[in-house]
Amino acid sequence: MLNSLLDNLTDYPFDRLRDLLDPLSPPAGISPLALSIGEPRHTPPKLIDEALSASNDLWGRYPPIDGTADFRTAIAQWLARRYHLAGGFIDPDLQILPVVGTREALYLIAMLAVDGRQKEPRPAVLFPNPLYHVYSGAAEMSGGEAITMAATRGSGYLPDLDALDEQTLGRTALMTLCSPANPQGAVADVAYLERAISLARKHDFVLAIDECYSEIYSDQPPPGGAGVCENTGSMDNVVIFHSLSKRSSAPGLRSGFIAGDATLIRRFKHLRSFAGATMPMPIMAASSALWRDEAHVEKNRALYRQKFDLADQLLGGRYGYKRPAGGFFLWLDVSAYGGGEEAARRLWAEAGIRVLPGAYISRVEADGTNPGDDYIRVALVHPPDVTKTAFQGILKVLR
Repeated sequence: MLNSLLDNLTDYPFDRLRDLLDPLSPPAGISPLALSIGEPRHTPPKLIDEALSASNDLWGRYPPIDGTADFRTAIAQWLARRYHLAGGFIDPDLQILPVVGTREALYLIAMLAVDGRQKEPRPAVLFPNPLYHVYSGAAEMSGGEAITMAATRGSGYLPDLDALDEQTLGRTALMTLCSPANPQGAVADVAYLERAISLARKHDFVLAIDECYSEIYSDQPPPGGAGVCENTGSMDNVVIFHSLSKRSSAPGLRSGFIAGDATLIRRFKHLRSFAGATMPMPIMAASSALWRDEAHVEKNRALYRQKFDLADQLLGGRYGYKRPAGGFFLWLDVSAYGGGEEAARRLWAEAGIRVLPGAYISRVEADGTNPGDDYIRVALVHPPDVTKTAFQGILKVLR
């Protein structure tokens, strides 16, 4: 069963990218630039080293599956500050869990959501298209029916929730949303989140809100699921996902958390006690310090603003560019240059710039179209000077 499910999964996007670009060689004398993966290259805050050093004695202890009280408290306090929550709205002991990066959690939540549902018709697992590849993998591996929700220019780069029919909603086990969206940077406003939460409760499915890019934005901080849920009095049916990878430029720390519906969190904890890795206690200590500090986050955000300022100056009026509300990706329309794959080939072969074709993080819709075919995703993860060089290379190749 497992092997057959794996065989049916769409190829991993970065394997496809290697197959596309590895036969080509970038120009001699040019240092290649990888803008294909969302791996922040900003200098991580010194807080990490300081906290790890101070917690060196904890490497000799098995970490608890639900984290330390200090970790959970730091998260609860951050959520209250960030989303203006009333004290006690989220119980740190019942509604928060550490996860070893949110990829693990986004995968496992599908296992929980689909398990126990009727087998016929198959439970539906809904996710945006384009997508983070784990959404579709989790849908298939859980035994649910993977159903894409197109997020195109016409829908404001967020799924059109009103386009979902009652029959599909009635068998939905899980809906995943991402705000700010990867790759388009669109932000779900309060009304949009209210609508999604209302649907989850009406049809009794799990709403997973991936908020891993929430701390990278140009102007206003994006609203989040916790803040909207407080207006309804509970986190019922909702789980939110956060990470330090982008917020603190610390992807190697593999540190994140989930928070939400107490029943779902309890079941998630039980599942992880069998199937999940636990976060080492020194990393929990470092994570707690990072969640309590905003100074390094603002410095990080300022660097991204500089890079989007450069994009405004250099790319404005080209490739359908519009400054995204959040996140650190550009979603560029290269249909005039042969589409995503052809543009990616040219950028690598002519300028040593590695970008990701949009089709590699999108799925073909029922009408036969792929919303990513005409696009490339560009990750603005390098320092501003390197990013400027990359923009100049893109402009030179895609005139």
